[in-house]
Amino acid sequence: EEQLVESGGGLVQAGGSLRLSCVASEVTVEDYAIGWFRQVPGKEREAVSCFSDSDDMIYYSDSVKGRFTISADIAKNTVYLQMNSLKPEDTAVYYCAAQYGRPSRANWHIAERYDYWGQGTQVTVSS
Repeated sequence: EEQLVESGGGLVQAGGSLRLSCVASEVTVEDYAIGWFRQVPGKEREAVSCFSDSDDMIYYSDSVKGRFTISADIAKNTVYLQMNSLKPEDTAVYYCAAQYGRPSRANWHIAERYDYWGQGTQVTVSS
């Protein structure tokens, strides 16, 4: 069973916008925190944002704060990542991931805490 499915990636020019979607199955956004991560080949996986519905918390990495916005449609069991003012350095494969329970400011970014991962969607930002 594919618990998480990402979509919305593509090619965009610097300064443009994209909205990524993460649709969850057999995982409820009410019970699982949903994180967004990104990875460039040869580089470490980087946490981007996290939505925790159970305690109404949202987290962002410093590199995207003010440009990206995470949100959710609980009825559709879907989490979105709105990406504005995109830069070439945002180019990566973006993954959504789910962890059961409530992450904290100290641990939301730790990939090993997440139980399920999507297949990834490619985001490419040209100069």
